[in-house]
Amino acid sequence: MKTTMPLPATWFLLMAYLLSYVESAASSFATLTDDHLRNIPSPGDDFDIHDGKLLAPILIPRVPGTEGSLKVQQHFVDFFAHELPDWDAISQNSTSKTPATGDRDVPFVNWIFRRDPPWAREGDVGRLTLVAHFDSLMKPEGFIGAIDSAAPCAMLMHVARSIDKALSAKWKAMEDSGDDGLEEAKGIQIIFMDGEEAFERWTDTDSLYGARSLAEEWDTHAYGSMSTYKTPLQSISLFVLLDLLGAADPTVPSYFLPTHWAYRNMASLEKRMRDLDILESKPKEAFMPDSAKTADRFGRGYIGDDHVPFMQRGVEILHLIPSPFPVDLWHKMEDDGEHLDLPTCRDWSKIVTAFTMEWLELGQYMPEVKGAVRQDVKGSGTGIHKNKRTEL
Repeated sequence: MKTTMPLPATWFLLMAYLLSYVESAASSFATLTDDHLRNIPSPGDDFDIHDGKLLAPILIPRVPGTEGSLKVQQHFVDFFAHELPDWDAISQNSTSKTPATGDRDVPFVNWIFRRDPPWAREGDVGRLTLVAHFDSLMKPEGFIGAIDSAAPCAMLMHVARSIDKALSAKWKAMEDSGDDGLEEAKGIQIIFMDGEEAFERWTDTDSLYGARSLAEEWDTHAYGSMSTYKTPLQSISLFVLLDLLGAADPTVPSYFLPTHWAYRNMASLEKRMRDLDILESKPKEAFMPDSAKTADRFGRGYIGDDHVPFMQRGVEILHLIPSPFPVDLWHKMEDDGEHLDLPTCRDWSKIVTAFTMEWLELGQYMPEVKGAVRQDVKGSGTGIHKNKRTEL
């Protein structure tokens, strides 16, 4: 999983232009106030590894096409159906042969959970897209994959729950004031991607099964001729991929100059939250230390992951993956719930929630959190279907 790939030589021809773009784009956010940051809830006991209602159900082997995979998918569907019913649930399905299964097709199911402004047509909404893969390695047998990527999936569930009421309040206020339709329509979608892992050895064809299928589907599905965006792929405003998060002391670099402005904004939020003492972890350095990175320090390589089929089609990517990888856990049986650093998991949840709030300009609409929430660590064929169903 996750090999280093070269970027095309033309990448560097854009450096000078992109640096100025980074500076201007960074100033376009509606900055959250300190009080807004204090209002961001913690996942608390919902990240308990034994019975936390967000994380615990994902901490099982979930190889594509197995009973464990179906159970985790049902967990996602039930969560949104029961707690966030205003989100659309979309399943995108494909099958593929793999080196480990020979002529037998393996099913892959990507789940997309989406909220758009109620007045906006689908082809007119630009969407912040938050992504994590939910499948786990076939070998070693019984592999859990807590950082890879059960914890990132739980983080995104927390983000969705945290912003849901604020989205409703903002959009109602816009409708009441007659401001609906007067500005760019911004929505959000959360993708739980299947089939990221290789079945035998990471290659272009034995990896990223779900991502390759979804990127192709969204690139070829056309919106109406009068739509703002031509395809669902073009409607992705930013593709934020979380992977290998949940170990202590992560170092996440800024990988791509075109989205360095977004990286800097998230890094700034992390710093502000640490300065306000509303994060729990005490890392040796910031999770995101690359804010001052200059254009000449962006190399030609990148880490292969679920973003690649989208990036190859022109989608802008913010990749949140540590470098170096947490080698004591990566693809080892030790990558289980007991080896998660729960303060780090909860902090990532709050940082990504803050970034999402800024992107969607939700600060003033967030419900007030009563008191600080701090928890003790208790354990360190292709088709697309839109539905509201609660059973797989």
